[in-house]
Amino acid sequence: MNVDERRPSVPTGTSRRGTTGRPIPLVVYILAVGTFTMLTTEFIVAGILTQLAADLEASVSQAGLLITVFAAGMVIGAPLMALLTLRLPQRLTLILALAVFAAGHVVVALGTSLQLLLVARFATALATGAFWAIAGVVAAKSAGPGMASRALGIINAGGMLATVLGVPLGAFASQYFGWRGSFWGLAGLAVISAFLIARHVPGNLASHSAVSIRKEISALRSARLWLVLAACATTTGGVLAAYSYISPLLIDGTGFGAPAIPLVLIGFGVGSLIGSLVGGRLGDAHPHLLTLIAPAASTVILLAMCLLSDLQLPMIILIALLGFFGLGANPILASMAIAYGKNAPTLASSLTVAGFNAGTVVASWAGGKALESSLGSIGPVLLGASVAILTLIPVIALSVIAKRGARQDLLPASGS
Repeated sequence: MNVDERRPSVPTGTSRRGTTGRPIPLVVYILAVGTFTMLTTEFIVAGILTQLAADLEASVSQAGLLITVFAAGMVIGAPLMALLTLRLPQRLTLILALAVFAAGHVVVALGTSLQLLLVARFATALATGAFWAIAGVVAAKSAGPGMASRALGIINAGGMLATVLGVPLGAFASQYFGWRGSFWGLAGLAVISAFLIARHVPGNLASHSAVSIRKEISALRSARLWLVLAACATTTGGVLAAYSYISPLLIDGTGFGAPAIPLVLIGFGVGSLIGSLVGGRLGDAHPHLLTLIAPAASTVILLAMCLLSDLQLPMIILIALLGFFGLGANPILASMAIAYGKNAPTLASSLTVAGFNAGTVVASWAGGKALESSLGSIGPVLLGASVAILTLIPVIALSVIAKRGARQDLLPASGS
C-alpha cells in the first residue's frame, strides 16, 4: 500500500466542512438526467423480461442475458473508454456517448433476433460506461471539496430515479405499445440528454491532454482502491441477482398478476432513490459506518424475502427496503474510489462503474442458473443474499485501515 494513502480526500468522519451551506451546481443535475436515461436501459429488461422472451421465442433465462451482456459491456467499456477518450474534451465525450447510446437503442427496437439484440446491447453499454465515468468526475469536481459524495449521490439518484419512473413506465408502455416502444423512447431520451449537455455543460472543461495513460494506470497500485472495487461488485451483485429475476418471483411465487409488477417495481425505485440521496448526504461524514450497515441490512432483507415470498404485503415492503439499503452506499463507494485513485480520478471513477457491473454480470448470469435449478424463482434471491454478505469483507478492511491511519496521525512526531 502506498504511504500517501493515509490522508485520502474522502472524509473519514472527522470533517464535515463543505457538506452544507454551498449549493450543488446546475451541471450536476443536468448530468443526472443522463444517468437517468442510462440506468433506465440497464434495469428496464427486468420489467419486460417475460414479454421480451415470449416475443423472441427464447427462455426467460436466455432473455436475461440482455442484462448480463449489458453489464459486461459496462465492465469493459468504462475503463477502456475512459482511457481512449482521455484527451478529448469531457463535454464532447459525454455527447458522443449519448449518440452511440441512441443508435444502439434504435437497433434494438428494430431487431428481430436475440443475437442481434445482444450485440447492440453490448455496444450501447460501452458508451454508457464512458458516459458514467466522465459524469462522475465532472460532478465531483464541479461540486468542490467536501461535497463529492453529495454530488455523486445526486448523479446516482438520477440513475435510481430510473427505477422509480423509467422502469415502471417502460413496463407500462410495453403493455400497450410492445416492448420495442420502450427502446424507442429511450433513444429519444438520449437525444434530449445530449441536447441538454451540449447547452449547459461548459465547453471549456479540461481534456486531460497533459495526463499520460501510464500515470493514470499507476493509480491501480492503491490497495484501498481495489477494496472499494470489490465492495462495488458484491454490493450491486447481491441486489441485481435478485432484482434481475424479480418478475418470475412475484408472478410465480407471490401471486401478483403481470399488470401489478410495475407498481411493485416503483417501490424498489423509491427506496433506491431515497437511499442514494441519504447515502450521498451522509457519506462525506460517515463513509465507513454506512458502507457497513448497507450490505448487512441487504443480506437480512434478501433472506427475509426467501422466507416471506408467498406474502404480498411483506414482499412489497421488503423490495422497497432492498432498494434503500442495497444501492444506498453506491455514491459513497464511488467517492472513495475517486479519492483513492489520487491523480487518476477518471480511471478510478470508470473502475467503480466496472466494479458495479462486474457484480451484475456474474450475479445475473448465476441468477439465471439459480432460476433454472430446483430452487426455482427463489434461487436468485438466495444467491443475492450469499453475494451481498461478502461485501462486509472489503468494507471492514477499509474501516480497519482508516482507523489505523487515524491513530498513526495522532502519534507524536519522533525526535530522531
